[in-house]
Amino acid sequence: MSKELYDVIIIGSGPAGLSAAVYAQRAELKNIVIEKNPISGGQIINTYEVDNYLGLPGINGFDLAMKFREHADKLGTVFVTEDVLSIEKITEDKDLNKNIFRIKTDSNEYESKSVLIATGASHLKLGAFGENEFGGRGVSYCATCDGAFFRKKTAVVVGGGDVAVEDAIFLSRICSKVYLIHRRNELRATKILQKELLSIDNIEVIWDSVVKKIEGNEKVEDVLVENIKTKEEKKIQTDACFIAVGIKPDTDFVRDLVECDEKGYVKAPESGETSVEGIYVAGDSRKKKLRQIVTAVADGANAITSIQEYLVVKS
Repeated sequence: MSKELYDVIIIGSGPAGLSAAVYAQRAELKNIVIEKNPISGGQIINTYEVDNYLGLPGINGFDLAMKFREHADKLGTVFVTEDVLSIEKITEDKDLNKNIFRIKTDSNEYESKSVLIATGASHLKLGAFGENEFGGRGVSYCATCDGAFFRKKTAVVVGGGDVAVEDAIFLSRICSKVYLIHRRNELRATKILQKELLSIDNIEVIWDSVVKKIEGNEKVEDVLVENIKTKEEKKIQTDACFIAVGIKPDTDFVRDLVECDEKGYVKAPESGETSVEGIYVAGDSRKKKLRQIVTAVADGANAITSIQEYLVVKS
């Protein structure tokens, strides 16, 4: 167990966690970043091209992640690669007048005056053959992020909820043809979205079907679709496959500690303050409207600013 008492422990090293690390170092807060994976960057390391981050249009996602990490390294941020298992409020320090938290990982224990949850969220996968192979080369989980790369081309969207239908509608304004593949014979999206979707000429819905394979050479070229009722298979030629079957926040380890919504997103305003004093959240783990790199980076900055104020007031 580490005998050091940190001002803040940052859990996660995606854009939110790395932004927070930079701000924590600049504020001279005693901090450490605990990252689950040995490569920082979160989801963006699997993004072939980022075209909507201000000032760096077209940058490779991995390169952007490395720039974020290099910035934090330059300021002296300490990183450890461990899997956080739990956060425990162990005492209320009467001298410091604040909570002290114990963070347990798969190989260590740490104590801190505050904690920042920046563990992000994971897109649910289809499990189809070729899905991982073509990640960033036609397979995407974010139409608003990557749709522009397929202007005047063909795209497939997989799913039947609000996000899938919204993605298909969005892509229909960019792409020449959009296929929406759904495993049922009716959509789960709200009626107003369904009505709009079904009124668009260049969208075709493939009902009662699942994607079995995503195929191509250097990039996606077609998807193999199976009708779950007739077992009939057919190939659909496409330049992209957008998967929208759900997203899961990586917050299992704190759901019994801080207030979350029914999906597991941690409830917090822009300040990042959770229902437990001293615990903050930033990035895709936070319940909010827009989950993008730019909002994650802003969350990290806001959360550290709030933590700084909290530590000063409580000291």
